[in-house]
Amino acid sequence: MENIILTVHLILALLLIGIVLMQRSEGGIGMGGGGGGGAVSGRAAATALTKATWIVALGFLTTSITLTVISAANNPNESVVTVEAPTGDAPVVLDIPLAPLGTDAPAPPPPSE
Repeated sequence: MENIILTVHLILALLLIGIVLMQRSEGGIGMGGGGGGGAVSGRAAATALTKATWIVALGFLTTSITLTVISAANNPNESVVTVEAPTGDAPVVLDIPLAPLGTDAPAPPPPSE
């Protein structure tokens, strides 16, 4: 189920990008601007693109929230926003000497083993 929602989410993301790029920009240099008389007037096309943008954006928002809820349900003991460091046999310790704050002096050389 999660894979289906994720696939729909990615398709909606691509559609949203495409629809936004097709709309006429304020400066009049968008792909939807200019041009002679087609089957659909400029105003009707802009209205249709605006409605399509809203529909796709609401679908994108819905799938985003749904994926977040599914992720939270799969990991009930963890927060969605917290990330823990990987656990292993030995902790990762970075022993990097730093120069004192407020000085332009280079850092001291690392201890030799």
